[in-house]
Amino acid sequence: MSIPFQANQKLLFIGDSITDCGRGRPLGQRRASSLGSGYVSFVDSILGAAHPELPVRVLNTGISGNRVTDLEARWQTDVLDLEPNWLSVMIGINDVWRQFDSELGAMQVGPEEYESIYRRLLAQTRPQLDGLVLMTPYFLESNLEDPMRAKMDVYGAITKKLAAEFDAIYVDTQAAFDRYLAHQPTQSLCSDRVHPNGVGHMILARSFLQAVGVS
Repeated sequence: MSIPFQANQKLLFIGDSITDCGRGRPLGQRRASSLGSGYVSFVDSILGAAHPELPVRVLNTGISGNRVTDLEARWQTDVLDLEPNWLSVMIGINDVWRQFDSELGAMQVGPEEYESIYRRLLAQTRPQLDGLVLMTPYFLESNLEDPMRAKMDVYGAITKKLAAEFDAIYVDTQAAFDRYLAHQPTQSLCSDRVHPNGVGHMILARSFLQAVGVS
């Protein structure tokens, strides 16, 4: 098992509720429940167990409900000021979901604005990083014709485009879930097609680790 990180480097995860998962405030830091109950904690535990000789300081600044516009508003304090060596971003689920749920009167973040803001944040940050990881948003629905699934795939394609543009490691979380959903129903992961249980978060953690070269 290889590892792309160096000892004592900071690996920061930022995103929405999938990243947050009840993490500590003001900053989720390594060990115990402070990193939350989701994939970020799983990544930290697997790295710690597999590579005790190369400790990585894992940080979590995910906030439930966030869209890319919210990331922009707190990027200075929750990313730049923390000076991470590696940064992982997963955002877009709420940007899409808000277009389909009861908050239809809320200001929407369409694909063009999503891409523009996301690109601006990455352009500001990439030169300071040793490594960047972009994880796609996803929707736990195997029917590609489902309107929200189809829209989520658009935002996922933007993430892939930006990953290539900014020399980032690309994590296709939707593809990882699709492989699972080819054998098991969505209900085995969650009830709302967005917030997964432990199995779903382990799928996310494995996808991240495999993408960065830790198999």
